[in-house]
Amino acid sequence: MAVPHAALDAFLRAVLVQAGSNPAEAAIVAGHLVDANLAGHDSHGAIRIPTYLDWAARGMVVPNQAMQVLRDTGPLLAADGQVGYGQAVAHAATLLAGERARQFGLCALALRNCGHLGRIGTYAELLAERVLVSVQWVNTSGMGILVAPHGGTERWLSTDPIAFGAPAPGGNLVLDMATSASAEGKVSVARNKGAALPAGQLLDREGQPSTDPNDLYGDLPGALLPLGGYKGSGLAVMCEVLAGSLTGGGSSHPDNPTADRLANNLFSVVLDPAAFGQGDALGADIARLVAWVRSSRRADPDVPVLLPGEPERSSRAARLRDGIPLDPATLRQLAEAGAKLGVTLPSPLREMADA
Repeated sequence: MAVPHAALDAFLRAVLVQAGSNPAEAAIVAGHLVDANLAGHDSHGAIRIPTYLDWAARGMVVPNQAMQVLRDTGPLLAADGQVGYGQAVAHAATLLAGERARQFGLCALALRNCGHLGRIGTYAELLAERVLVSVQWVNTSGMGILVAPHGGTERWLSTDPIAFGAPAPGGNLVLDMATSASAEGKVSVARNKGAALPAGQLLDREGQPSTDPNDLYGDLPGALLPLGGYKGSGLAVMCEVLAGSLTGGGSSHPDNPTADRLANNLFSVVLDPAAFGQGDALGADIARLVAWVRSSRRADPDVPVLLPGEPERSSRAARLRDGIPLDPATLRQLAEAGAKLGVTLPSPLREMADA
């Protein structure tokens, strides 16, 4: 079921406003979610709204919060998100970090105590559009501990995503990945679709391999596996140090003060290539790198060699043209969430949900 992106964006804005967000915040959060759908990351798109609204109703995320700057030395920023919507708080923090990187050549940003930050690649994209190089590390210090460490069978770590961004001629390079074999949202998407997961992503409650997405949920849930065994597990632990321990938000642990809600923490390093004497030279060298990578002989003649950011650009172009595909279960969940706030799905979403 293909949904026009503008109609979906209007609906998400309306429900967020009814749930307490001001129009500016609603526009940022809704735009972030819809763009995640457009980029092909449905796990971080509109499917999240029913959960966000539930959290807002229970005070687990607080609308209209601005970050509180805790430390500012110019190129170093430490801030608290004050349990605000992560997309809105991190958007403002990322723009500020970009301005500081332009001023000082680099900026290190430590942001703690936010609601769900959404698709982390968004912030790398935002900076790459401003001709800045960046790296983001994120952890969850509250509920959201979902991943078994390598060799373990129980939830001990969060999905600990990492993103990298760099400006590049012909299309910016953006790598956005969880250190777990799958993001939790992708499991939720598979559950709504009634689809099985690929092998090697999930353990059931007994610690046995599973492909049933329902095994991640319930009273006795299973656990996600780390990406690439010990490599993903090691990356996750170091991500916990940078995003959790260093920011002051706390590494993943059930004894954290945020254990009863989802709290995301972000550590980001932003670099201005011009400050390193690599303004124009950076673009030229990345263009050479891109051409070199593309020139590799293809394993399948019909499948191109892809670079970071290309799948998202391709998906965005197709979905802007053809609409965003949403499964019936997700559409029904959106309709039910809106109905609780007196917001009706607009046509044609309503007809799709009723089908």
